[in-house]
This record gives sequence, C-alpha cells and structure tokens, in this order.
Amino acid sequence: MREIVLDTETKGLSPSEGDRIVEIACLELIDRKPTGKYFQSYVNPERRSHPIARRIHGLSSAFLKTQPKFHEIVDDLMEFIGDADLVIHNAAFT
Repeated sequence: MREIVLDTETKGLSPSEGDRIVEIACLELIDRKPTGKYFQSYVNPERRSHPIARRIHGLSSAFLKTQPKFHEIVDDLMEFIGDADLVIHNAAFT
C-alpha cells in the first residue's frame, strides 16, 4: 500500500484569515515503511509572514520572495502524490 505523509509550514496561524503555505514536504511510504522518495518545496506566499509563524519556521519574507509560487509547483506535487492515500499533519491548510 502506497501512502504519502504530507506536512506544511505556513505564513500564519489561520487559513480562514488568508494565511498561506510557505513549505510543503511529502514522504512516500510503502506498507508503512519509508522508501527514501520525497518531495519538498518552499513556496512564495505572496505576502509577509506573521512574526509568530516566522519564529516557528525561521523562513524570512525576503527568502520566501525568491521561491516559486504555488501554481508553479503544484503539478510536480500532484505527480509525486499520484493516487496514494494521504496522511496530512496540517490538513486545514491543504
């Protein structure tokens, strides 16, 4: 059974208030064992990070401005995920 464990870092604490993803990381499991395959990308949220979020993830707004926007990485992300079951840590942001 193929599963993808997915985690995100965000620019703030509330997706309902427009906070966005700044990093996505996925790890592939086969029969619940890591295969060594993964997907990781920083994402330009197109706005400044909340100071509390910055203290948690340590990613500056200047650094994030240089990263791809979500629409630029989504095809690679979806290709990696494929039809696998997802285990998502921060599901409200996905």
